[in-house]
Amino acid sequence: MPSRRHILQLLAAAPVLTAAGCSGPDATPDPYAAWRQPGQGESDPRRFVLAHGLLAPNPHNRQPWLVRLEGADAMSLYVDRTRLLPETDPFHRQIVLGCGAFLELIALSAPRLGLAADIQAWPKGAPGPGLDDRPFARVVLRPDPAAKAGPFFDQIVRRRTEKAPFLPERPSDSAVREVLAAATGPGLIAGETRDPELRDPLAAICWKAWEIETGTPRTHLESVRLMRIGKAEVARNPDGIDISGGMMEVLARAGVMTREALSDPNSMASRTGVDMYREMIDATPGFFWIRSETADRSAQLAAGRAYARAQLAASTNGLVLHPWSMALQEFAEMAGPYRQVQALLGARPDAPVQMLVRMGTVRKVSDPSPRRKLDDLILS
Repeated sequence: MPSRRHILQLLAAAPVLTAAGCSGPDATPDPYAAWRQPGQGESDPRRFVLAHGLLAPNPHNRQPWLVRLEGADAMSLYVDRTRLLPETDPFHRQIVLGCGAFLELIALSAPRLGLAADIQAWPKGAPGPGLDDRPFARVVLRPDPAAKAGPFFDQIVRRRTEKAPFLPERPSDSAVREVLAAATGPGLIAGETRDPELRDPLAAICWKAWEIETGTPRTHLESVRLMRIGKAEVARNPDGIDISGGMMEVLARAGVMTREALSDPNSMASRTGVDMYREMIDATPGFFWIRSETADRSAQLAAGRAYARAQLAASTNGLVLHPWSMALQEFAEMAGPYRQVQALLGARPDAPVQMLVRMGTVRKVSDPSPRRKLDDLILS
């Protein structure tokens, strides 16, 4: 196993090695192409809005969406049940939130073409604890002379989920108000704190939740299996958790950054991950959350739509968001932090917190996450 000294030498040499080409040739096809001028050249308006929808935030970047085009202007949206997270999201609540974000970006993109998106959620009824073959939404695009793309549309390709330490500056009141307003909707309550009296206990719960998820083998391995290590692997599987570029290429080639190492809590790779996430939670000037007044599937879908708007509002106002979903996960070992968060934020099992999110600023936004091709989402 490489020593700590060897790893530090590799890290110090990473800029030289990558500049010399040791990171390998650029992988093809380009897993980030979806972010550049989405929908360009599409003649079917549905494909235009779907090209924007697939840029939505979603859990573990699973992109759990399928689409069936119907007639000339309609489409039904389904959950891709091959892309669930059964260990960390046993009731698929987070997956439905991601479906809501997908749906919201579709709705926000339609006015760019002078169209309105008429949306029917769960048109054949909502599923119970387990998802099934029924669509989570049916969308019909229709001409609307009054339709005009709002300011959020331009942020779709700019918004990022920032897994990084935030700057210490307190987010401004005006920016936070915009985020809260964007997350407002029927049956939803948005909240935030930048006050250490609430921020600090929330951060402590969040850190405990991270320790539980990574310390429970089956939940930790679910994430490890979805890590895409190196550019070539990201290109082959443009979903999941992107671990590529720069020094990561060097560490992967040196055998330091591997799934085996990440599965071992005592490895240097795992200990580096602990330090990285500890720094993230410590560098969190504020938290933002969305609470729903019911706990059904419709509330989850609505909360996902609200979160998509909140992230676009954050981007518009110079803020970044990073969901800390671990404390809201519903597997058995997470019961303690889950109860603590719900109680601390005034929620109940029948009216739960749906999203808990770090909020702050960064000096430079990150690169986007990989995305699958649009054709991979469309059912024949």
